[in-house]
Amino acid sequence: MVGRALAAVGGVALTLAMCVASQVARPVRAATSHATAPAPVSPRYTPNAGPAPAADATLRLDPHWRITRLGAEHAIEGWVDRTSVLPGEPVRLHVSSLARRWSVTAFRMGWYGTTGGARVWHASGLPGTPRVAGSLDPTTNTVRTDWPASLSLPTADWPPGAYLLRLDSVAGQRFVPLTVGSPDTTGRIVLVDDVTTWQAYNQWGGYDLYNGPGGTADYADRSRVVTFDRPYDGDGSGGFVVQDLPTIAHAERLGLPLAYATDIDLHAEPALLTGARAVVTLGHDEYWSTAMRSSVTRARDAGVNVAFLGANAVFRHIRLRPTRFGPDRDEVNYKAPSDPMLGVDDAEVTVNWREPPVPRPESVLTGVFYECNPVSAPMVVTDPDSWLFAGTGATAGLHLPRLVGPEYDRVNPGAPTPRSIEVLTHSPVTCRGVASFADSAWYTVASGAGVFASGSNWFTQGLPEAGATGTTARVVGGELTNLLRAFAAGPAGLVHPARPNLAGLHEFTGDPVARAYGQ
Repeated sequence: MVGRALAAVGGVALTLAMCVASQVARPVRAATSHATAPAPVSPRYTPNAGPAPAADATLRLDPHWRITRLGAEHAIEGWVDRTSVLPGEPVRLHVSSLARRWSVTAFRMGWYGTTGGARVWHASGLPGTPRVAGSLDPTTNTVRTDWPASLSLPTADWPPGAYLLRLDSVAGQRFVPLTVGSPDTTGRIVLVDDVTTWQAYNQWGGYDLYNGPGGTADYADRSRVVTFDRPYDGDGSGGFVVQDLPTIAHAERLGLPLAYATDIDLHAEPALLTGARAVVTLGHDEYWSTAMRSSVTRARDAGVNVAFLGANAVFRHIRLRPTRFGPDRDEVNYKAPSDPMLGVDDAEVTVNWREPPVPRPESVLTGVFYECNPVSAPMVVTDPDSWLFAGTGATAGLHLPRLVGPEYDRVNPGAPTPRSIEVLTHSPVTCRGVASFADSAWYTVASGAGVFASGSNWFTQGLPEAGATGTTARVVGGELTNLLRAFAAGPAGLVHPARPNLAGLHEFTGDPVARAYGQ
């Protein structure tokens, strides 16, 4: 590897030989056109009604899925050589452990009478070896590891879904996220884990796409390339538990036809969404490649519904490239014209999507336009007669505490915006001393597809599956229930065409925050 070695964990060199696993040909996902009559919206949503069947009736909640003893930094940690696999495909787990023995348990995460994990597989008594923490490529400030594989995971009997692999030793515990994808997305709502954004904010080894070892004051030393060939920092779960799990649990609780994927799959498989009913990005889904964006745009224009459940979606342009461990392992984002692609392929320069040399604002796809952070504000209902609020008890001016933040979007007439857009919530915010609004919105297109954007990274924290209660849980849970049930029925815009109301809000153009700061 290029560059200087970082500190070794425990001072012990790499010694464990890689376990060799048999190669399994990657199955081809089935995808055909499929249409059916739309279903009505829920007449009434009650957050604690149920229970609904779990995604796999043979699985049961393991109440002990959580991490209870993190241990010291680098006590135990790992990564997998694929962000997602289809059932039966091999995936190799690379682990560093200070303890001599460790174990791993695979939990399928979702709804099992409550939000949590079901134990699917376990292995124990595995030999532990501390690994070199990583090496730094100073040309891009990329921290990567070159650890050998510790074992290959047998996924043949694992039901599709979002998984956390929990690593356990006497020294500590960590998670490793993995998605077991659905072989067939036909007629299903595709739930997409936003792993490229998790990786962008991953500071394992001291660097992410925002900062170097000096923290928030060290933007100049940030990584220009980050890699999946390293663990996630913290408990190892990336953004999954807080951002993605509540929506997965909610959708499974409803008993809807679901499929599971990551945004790397959107990039790598152009036909992934063919025949799907909808694609739902689950969290703060900020980092998108050209292929990811093209895949979702093409699906929308073919009648596939789309939902963005966090703010700041499709904001950063990335490229993906291979490493020795496989394709699409390195994530490139310069955030500046210093990208070596400038003048070579200007459409692939990794600045923000809305910026030169080839500006393509995110609002063309999302309907909303990222504006500012940080904020913390109530979400204010402005369109209670929308079908999305049916049965929720929402009224005009209803305040849902602390659902807007820390980043927010606005429907901005000064940016390219779908004409058929309906603002659902219009929430006053003050960001960096400047007054503005945060919006959630719904728009529809000629194909019949509908597109929903929550406009806030905290939107899904209003779900009962995230621990919300009372009015907030009833309104947000009911709104998402109405959305997903309509999505499951087919092109939602055919039944629920947007009712444009932007003019009535007297919305202003431009970016007030950027203007106030002279940008």
